[in-house]
Amino acid sequence: DCNVQNYIRIVENDLFKQDWRSRKKNQIFQYVVLKWALVLLIGLLTGLVGFFNNLAVENIAGFKLVLTGDLMLQKRYFTAFLAYGGCNLVLGATAAALCAYIAPAAAGSGIPEVKAYLNGVDAYSILAPSTLFVKIFGSILGVSGGFVLGKEGPMVHTGACIANLLGQGGSRKYHLTWNWLKYFKNDRDRRDLITCGAAAGVAAAFRAPVGGVLFALEEAASWWRSALLWRTFFTTAVVAVVLRALIEFCRKGKCGLFGQGGLIMFDLSSNVPSYGTQDLIAIIILGVIGGVFGGLFNFLLDRILRVYSIINERGAPSKILLTITISIITSACSYGLPWLAACSPCPVGSMEECPTIGRSGNFKSFQCPPGHYNGLASLFFNTNDDAIRNLFSRGTENEFHMSSLFVFFIAIYCLGLVTYGIAVPSGLFIPVILAGATYGRIVGTLLGPMSDIDPGLFALLGAASFLGGTMRMTVSVCVILLELTNELHMLPLVMLVLLISKTIADCFNKGVYDQIVVMKGLPFMEAHAEPYMRHLVASDVVSGPLISFSGVEKVGNIVHALRITGHNGFPVVDEPPVSEAPELVGLVLRSHVLVLLSGRNFMKEKVKTSGSFVLRRFGAFDFAKPGSGKGMKIEDLDFTEEEMEMYVDLHPITNTSPYTVVETMSLAKAAVLFRALGLRHLLVVPKTPGRFPIVGILTRHDLMPEHIHGLFPNLRKSH
Repeated sequence: DCNVQNYIRIVENDLFKQDWRSRKKNQIFQYVVLKWALVLLIGLLTGLVGFFNNLAVENIAGFKLVLTGDLMLQKRYFTAFLAYGGCNLVLGATAAALCAYIAPAAAGSGIPEVKAYLNGVDAYSILAPSTLFVKIFGSILGVSGGFVLGKEGPMVHTGACIANLLGQGGSRKYHLTWNWLKYFKNDRDRRDLITCGAAAGVAAAFRAPVGGVLFALEEAASWWRSALLWRTFFTTAVVAVVLRALIEFCRKGKCGLFGQGGLIMFDLSSNVPSYGTQDLIAIIILGVIGGVFGGLFNFLLDRILRVYSIINERGAPSKILLTITISIITSACSYGLPWLAACSPCPVGSMEECPTIGRSGNFKSFQCPPGHYNGLASLFFNTNDDAIRNLFSRGTENEFHMSSLFVFFIAIYCLGLVTYGIAVPSGLFIPVILAGATYGRIVGTLLGPMSDIDPGLFALLGAASFLGGTMRMTVSVCVILLELTNELHMLPLVMLVLLISKTIADCFNKGVYDQIVVMKGLPFMEAHAEPYMRHLVASDVVSGPLISFSGVEKVGNIVHALRITGHNGFPVVDEPPVSEAPELVGLVLRSHVLVLLSGRNFMKEKVKTSGSFVLRRFGAFDFAKPGSGKGMKIEDLDFTEEEMEMYVDLHPITNTSPYTVVETMSLAKAAVLFRALGLRHLLVVPKTPGRFPIVGILTRHDLMPEHIHGLFPNLRKSH
């Protein structure tokens, strides 16, 4: 039973009811104030981390590019390559070592994991403090190391980790705990905070506050309430304010090489383009290309990740070796391929200096004589953000040759595929935007004579189409791109492109994050039931022999049951003489039973008590959910022979109103109910009287396709 959260539903036992009655007005007020204070803190911290990431990347990558550029001006080309490749190799290997040895969970984008967590899969270490540390520094090193990956995906994970750390009152392992945060030990509040964190991550990565809220709603969260909408909105607003303030501070030149760059802001709008019918044809072509390339990208990525997982399972050294290999290939591409491009004379009367001096700009001289620039080097020999800015730039129709764009597209498409699975925190947004912007620009240059739209805008539409084709998000991508570029008048075109590319890509396979969730084996519950579930009933898939407790149970029986099973919930049944006939009392959770046993308040006779000793001995917070992975274990408790023969009353901690379904209910309906209510256990009760009052328990595992197909191999997936 993979550790799953008891979502939305709060356990209603006597203890909880008593606790809720005893809460004073000021405690409830304190709780509400705390909630908003935490949300504010999440926004502040995520904004600061997002800014720190950008600052670090711009300075490290800037230093590397300036060093290489100086060596090239002295015509020491081989030394320049060694310096460039060496820097990339050291940065990449350090990131991989951090990942492999400290927090393996930090590798990759982190969006699939956050998505699974918000669906109810509580896999340990996804949001641990060590993961947060590696995510921040690994992401900085990976992006500065010239890999084709973004810092946007990891920012979402970083935001979620910050939220988790604040919400569980710090980390016991590192002795950072705050007692007054014990209010947030239930799953619902923690999930709300993590949703806010994920939204704040997107807002910090793209400076797109509304995009962040929509991302959380569309891609991350599985359950949404209206209260959450304005809480996330508040968080992202805080992030936007923090970032704006810090960037104003940097405009004064106090941040080293931090130019305009980092937080991708492309102000494209100089003049409003008009578009006619012939442009719509171009848009449809872009949408179709985006859908096909996106579907292909997902298919290839799935294959490559399967191969990588075999390599990565061999242990840390092979992870680091794989990363070093990819690093060398990437350096060779970014340094070697621009030699294939011809030098172009500088355009007359251009706004920027040409060739560019320093690190960011549209015209890199590379190996060219004075007064000339190398178009391909302007794309390859830059940070990813600057390359995107160059592709999106307006009024630069003839700046990049078609051949350069083709070479760049193929290189980025392939490098993006092989880079994602390595042991470095890596986002998919940037490679996808880069590849999409490149083919958008190719289409724009080809259709230039027909269309009035600038190739820079075609690049924007290309990026949108490829994002739609790989990630299958529509609303949030649309808003993020518009917030990035301030191109509001492009809204109808971006919407159209996204709809076409998503529709076409959906014919081939699922979205990239959904694929990764399936590949990692996380038990993710879809919102709809599979068609074959209509042919089964609830009692068909209940697994294993049922273990239930009496209302007043012998300590030995409980300890034995907890030792031999990994179940997290046990039905409690009253039998004569406690009740007239066997009757179902409710459900008791493993963690609560352990806390109750640790109190050692046992009785010699089998009698029902008033339960008052439990209320005196424990507060509701003793039964609250502990921080990730820190709960009590049955191995920690030892009992004497005498104690094992005594009895304990389970009534006070039993949840007396569990959700139940009748055994003949269609499995499809039961699955929808399970997912919609965010349950962890669903009790299956008999249809006819006179039998034992419970048939079994449905858990998330019982509703997984693998489990059902294992029991019924003849079921066809389509029916």
